[in-house]
Amino acid sequence: MFEIPKLKYTDSGNFFLLAGPCAIEGEEMAMQIAERLKDITDRLQIPLIFKGSYRKANRSRLDSFTGIGDEKALRILQKVSQAFDVPTVTDIHESDEAAMAAEYVDVLQIPAFLCRQTDLLVAAAKTGKVVNIKKGQFLSGDAMRFAVDKVRESGNDKVILTDRGNSFGYSDLVVDYRNIPEMQATGVPVVMDITHSLQQPNQSSGVTGGKPALIETIAKAAIAVGADGLFIETHPQPSIAKSDGANMLPLDQLEGLMQKLIRIRQAIR
Repeated sequence: MFEIPKLKYTDSGNFFLLAGPCAIEGEEMAMQIAERLKDITDRLQIPLIFKGSYRKANRSRLDSFTGIGDEKALRILQKVSQAFDVPTVTDIHESDEAAMAAEYVDVLQIPAFLCRQTDLLVAAAKTGKVVNIKKGQFLSGDAMRFAVDKVRESGNDKVILTDRGNSFGYSDLVVDYRNIPEMQATGVPVVMDITHSLQQPNQSSGVTGGKPALIETIAKAAIAVGADGLFIETHPQPSIAKSDGANMLPLDQLEGLMQKLIRIRQAIR
């Protein structure tokens, strides 16, 4: 795998982990989560990339929480990186956001709904940052080779692909684990987004639901079939999180889950 600044334990044999809150709600919350994640991943020697969205652009309702302000949230991500010596990742939604976000974070993430947006992929590629492209809920794993090509042909070989389930009816998702080896065939690391694959979108309330009780199930299967990394949104109190609380993992459950997944990883290796 290509080098990511500040990424530790890359020779440990473990999967890498993108984890953090769905959205940056404030500095205190972000630092609290980052400190706990750093402690866990240091002890277990798991490569950690801290995740937090500086803005939530894809919301069902106009009154949904979207963020605390772009620059304020990006500066918090930068402070997390500096304080805990970890790389960070955040979503971008339009091509003109790429250069702005790249000043603060190490990995730019392309949301699943936007994975075919050529201008967005090219703008992310041209920053020289690592580009994590989430597979669209409407695409096969094999189809993601075209997204990878767009970034590579724009002069950037630092690409990660992330699966987050496929649409199943109007308000559910299923995980097709064939997507992991299909995307690995492109020659890039492949991540399984555990928590978003358990979303239940398009609820009548306008608030996305979820099935967090199945987080361990999805995570175990992903590691068993050879995923290179995992993406998990976590929060000390998911019930009061301002975004995607319905499918987040409580922070105090993360360490136990990681221990189980490490044992599976060791068994298949």
